[in-house]
Amino acid sequence: MLNTNKLNKDIVFKKQLRGADFIFHSTWGLFSPKDLDEGSKLLIDNLDVNPTDISLDLGCGYGAIGITIAKLSPKGFVHLIDKDFVAVEYAKKNTRWNKLVNCDTYLSNGFSNVPNIQFNNIVSNIPAKVGKELYWIIIKDAKKHLKKDGKLYFVFISGLKKFFKRNFNKVFGNYTHIASSKTYTVAYAIKK
Repeated sequence: MLNTNKLNKDIVFKKQLRGADFIFHSTWGLFSPKDLDEGSKLLIDNLDVNPTDISLDLGCGYGAIGITIAKLSPKGFVHLIDKDFVAVEYAKKNTRWNKLVNCDTYLSNGFSNVPNIQFNNIVSNIPAKVGKELYWIIIKDAKKHLKKDGKLYFVFISGLKKFFKRNFNKVFGNYTHIASSKTYTVAYAIKK
């Protein structure tokens, strides 16, 4: 029989990302609770973030991407959002554990609760099975929330590469492939 007391405790793991050491708390029910997933790692490894950037981590989960960006942007600020209240609570907890003060974490279904801010970067490990309609809404809304020359970074399963290439080009007029593995692709579009 499983020991539910043990299962109810936080899952805690350490990770080195972009030359910095992090500690993450997670729980069952969140995406990739025991370790950083391959797609998020590929995205983190290939982001181009400046020290003063204002960024948005869309669908932050327990916060690994946004927290790494906050470390890379010590004079900037990162908004971490998710529609899952458990994810938001763990992202908040992880910003505290990693002693980051240049972050705000809150509930938002897509951009529904995002303040009227123009971002340098919007990043997302976009879920594979949310439907093309939601992808379209997110891409269009992201463009509205980016500064001129701001970038929308997505990591997605490689089977969606043609879809995102076509729709980034349709909405932004450009698409840049950055990196890929057997399973994932990282790409961005720039707001011109």
